[in-house]
Amino acid sequence: MIGTFVNAASIVVGSFVGTLFKIGIPDRIKSTVMQAISLSVLIIGFDSALKYKNLLLVIISLTIGGIVGELLEIEKKLNQFGDFLERKLSRNGENKISEGFVTASLIYCIGAMAIVGALKDGLQGDHSILFAKSMLDGISSIIFASTLGIGVMISSISVLLYQGSITLCASLLKDLLTTNVIADMSAIGGVLIIGISLNMLNLTKIKIGNLLPSIFIPIVYEIILKAF
Repeated sequence: MIGTFVNAASIVVGSFVGTLFKIGIPDRIKSTVMQAISLSVLIIGFDSALKYKNLLLVIISLTIGGIVGELLEIEKKLNQFGDFLERKLSRNGENKISEGFVTASLIYCIGAMAIVGALKDGLQGDHSILFAKSMLDGISSIIFASTLGIGVMISSISVLLYQGSITLCASLLKDLLTTNVIADMSAIGGVLIIGISLNMLNLTKIKIGNLLPSIFIPIVYEIILKAF
């Protein structure tokens, strides 16, 4: 799990630097920068969303995942956790901890580099992909934390748990996480990232948390295919 530990550490360091940059920046500049970041996130989302292999599976996954998420009330639980973090950690009127945590967690965990990198880390001891991802995440965390604050730093825990789980279970997952499955998972993640961007721009109030189960539906589909 060396690659994952380095990845998480890069986010912590980048976020720390970003929060330092945040100090003393006028609100009007923060607002404009936030809009710029939101548009950048939109591009990231579209880039992933359009690389699907099975569009029908992506649509079905989002539908089923949304139903599961609503039944589990994931969005509500995420908000409760975010409120808890804000009560414990907020200072000087900081009120975006939850937004920073959820936004950064999704962006850093969803994508082919996270999945493939963690698999290669676990199966071959090859950390190269995750090292490259660490550099990208470290730089982007400076930008995100400069507007969203310490919540971005806390997202390193999500990266640690998500990528670490894939690395530790690599031998079990290697037959399920085929190229097509990874592509469709990344596409679904891209759709969710687009939703995050629209929320960040205050254009919508999409319950992204309740759509999270969608990402894992392609794995279930692959299991069913192999079973029959």
